[in-house]
Amino acid sequence: MGSMFGEVFRIGTWGESHGTGVGAVIDGCPARIPLSQEDIQRELDRRRPGQSDIVTPRREEDKAEILSGVLGGLTLGTPIAVSVRNKDYRSEAYDGMRHVYRPSHADFCYDAKYGIRAWAGGGRASARETVGRVAAGAVARAVMKALSPATDVLAYVSRVHRIEAEADPAEAVSRETVESSAVRTNDPAAAEKMLAAIREARAAGDSLGGIITCVVRGCPAGLGDPVFDKLEATLAHAMMSIPACRGFEVGSGFAAAGMRGSEHNDAYCIRGGRVHTVTNRSGGIQGGISNGEPIVLRLAFKPTATLMIEQRTVNDRGEETLLKGTGRHDPCVLPRAVPVVEAMAWITLCDHFLRQKTVRCAADTH
Repeated sequence: MGSMFGEVFRIGTWGESHGTGVGAVIDGCPARIPLSQEDIQRELDRRRPGQSDIVTPRREEDKAEILSGVLGGLTLGTPIAVSVRNKDYRSEAYDGMRHVYRPSHADFCYDAKYGIRAWAGGGRASARETVGRVAAGAVARAVMKALSPATDVLAYVSRVHRIEAEADPAEAVSRETVESSAVRTNDPAAAEKMLAAIREARAAGDSLGGIITCVVRGCPAGLGDPVFDKLEATLAHAMMSIPACRGFEVGSGFAAAGMRGSEHNDAYCIRGGRVHTVTNRSGGIQGGISNGEPIVLRLAFKPTATLMIEQRTVNDRGEETLLKGTGRHDPCVLPRAVPVVEAMAWITLCDHFLRQKTVRCAADTH
């Protein structure tokens, strides 16, 4: 079902939105990496619902339980299983949607593919699936902090609907500033406007989309494989698999289409005794391989599909009808998507880092 991701550091997520629970299995994690339940819980707490008035009021504790692969605070090198129980789901809120396809949801597509679907909450199509990603991302982060301590990943909301946050240099974005706002943006002045826009959309039964920027600082040069497994291609795969993500760009992205080569090229220089680029329009990746500069990604997220206003749709008998959303939903997915974006970045980087260690070890034996 496409629930696995990675080559060396490999993860699989499981569970449905209104099932018993959700979680992840992580294989390929090196042994003797310091890892605690608190490392995973800290990230899950950033993703969980009910954090503020601009996210879904569903009350889930999202308490992580490590079932295998860790002993005495160290990884064993064996598969790590993490489980999170679902507690506050209300399937009765979806009774009216048992036979009706919700606009812009996966309901019809799942029926077309499998002939059956988890109609309550959307099953695997729900953003609840990302609990497993965040848990696995916490493990990937622990690996990278042990093996590449300088590497850091920071994502933040850079746009909500038409409200843009002020652009900061990649090196200057502060985690403290981002986490101090319920909307998780880098710009305190824009934060208030974003919050007001989200509240206004919620009051109208509507929703908003926007953009998340993700910056990887301290990434070593040499990560990524040429041709089909380029680092930006794997990152695009990771990010575009996140529910509601509809666009991906790295570095100058689509703006590069309007530039001349003389405007876009990143000249090389020596700074601090090592090779750097004067500019970073490549976004830290050239030829599919990291060059040591900050990796800068931008991800576009669509507005939440569930609306509390009537929309045209059809049912599974082929009849046209109207549907008004029920249940508890985020009017804007962006604030809770930030830790999911970071998790997928950590997982991708960890996988490529371990691949590179294999390549270099093989080279060193010849």
